[in-house]
Amino acid sequence: MAIIDHLTLDVPDTAAAKQFYATAFDLDESRLRLRAGDEPSTGFRGYTLSLTVSQPSTVDSFVQSALDAGATTLKPAEKSLWGYGGVVQAPDGAIWKVATSAKKDTGPATRQVDDLVLLLGAEDVTASKRFYADHGVAVSKSFGRMYVEFESGKAVKLGLYRRRALAKAAGVSPEGTGSHRITISGDAGPFTDPDGFTWENTR
Repeated sequence: MAIIDHLTLDVPDTAAAKQFYATAFDLDESRLRLRAGDEPSTGFRGYTLSLTVSQPSTVDSFVQSALDAGATTLKPAEKSLWGYGGVVQAPDGAIWKVATSAKKDTGPATRQVDDLVLLLGAEDVTASKRFYADHGVAVSKSFGRMYVEFESGKAVKLGLYRRRALAKAAGVSPEGTGSHRITISGDAGPFTDPDGFTWENTR
């Protein structure tokens, strides 16, 4: 099974981004790394990052701390059929969803993150799924041509979603050009997938 070790975001100001992610989401370099980069990128970058947590009050805690640290709201936190969650955009442009499958609190809010999930927007989910399987990234769940989850380790979980559907779920237009400004590090690479996402070897 191929493992994702960490993600790297290209940001215009690494010191400011480091402060934001530490303050907003309590994230450190064990799963999310930052490097200076300002390659042209307009509109939707084709991916979202998600923090899954245990209960709605924890969602609210992370969303509020992100907004206090300079994020903007794309979708306010609210209940849905699947649970509770909201979407924000970090000052560096990355889109973050904070969500839980629970609909009621079972205790005080915590700052515990259960999973960090990277969803890649694919123009052709079936073709991208086949590409990843050929590179040793095992499929965990598959829902036709719409959505795929992979067995990608504990640090970062990986999924594919149709690009337009992913943008809609994030509350943004699907149009976008230029750099994704994200690199995936693990033991499956190095390669670039059919949608232009770059993997590099951890070692």
